[in-house]
Amino acid sequence: MHMANVILIVENKKTESPAFAPDLQKKGFDVYVAASGNEALERLDDIAPDLVVVNAASLRSSGKRICQSFKQQDARLPVILILKQDHAYVDKKTADAILHLPFTVQKLNNRIKALLPSDGQNLIHAGPIRLDREHGRVRCLGKSTRLTPRLVALLTKLIQHQGEVVEREALFKEVWNTDYTGDTRTLDVHISWLRRAIEIDPLHPKFLKTVRGVGYRLDV
Repeated sequence: MHMANVILIVENKKTESPAFAPDLQKKGFDVYVAASGNEALERLDDIAPDLVVVNAASLRSSGKRICQSFKQQDARLPVILILKQDHAYVDKKTADAILHLPFTVQKLNNRIKALLPSDGQNLIHAGPIRLDREHGRVRCLGKSTRLTPRLVALLTKLIQHQGEVVEREALFKEVWNTDYTGDTRTLDVHISWLRRAIEIDPLHPKFLKTVRGVGYRLDV
């Protein structure tokens, strides 16, 4: 099952320069549009994009500051910068790829594909839950969330045993590498974080069920 890659594009539709969001949607990407750098940065955590396109040609700016802000938030996030034809000099460190107008959508598509992480072997899923273990990101029902390595390990274990009750002891042993299960609070907190990531209503979970006195079960 292939997950659509999430792309956040910063572009202002009101200007004369071409807008690329519709074309990228046609190419099968999951596209979110922000009209300004500030709006994009505010939504970065919610959207958790795989890649950002900064259409500086539509923003009346060099895009440099916006690109730097993204890199400060997440150094591994690939950024493509689109500039007007006459916008000559840009520091190559500003973005992972720089394109000058005009160019074809195919060229942009090729650049995006080259910068996207390949799904590889580290993608596991259960029902609507897609876990990218390599990049520590889970997607479920349109929501995308970054997870800590420990949460990735916890969700991996639950996905591998979906439909079965996984005992608390087994989770402690595998995820925390300990036989000590006195501190149940730690596990409860991690489960509640996972629910926030995958459930529509974390207080009334549909997927990640508590089996009282025993452990947890992932139902998808």
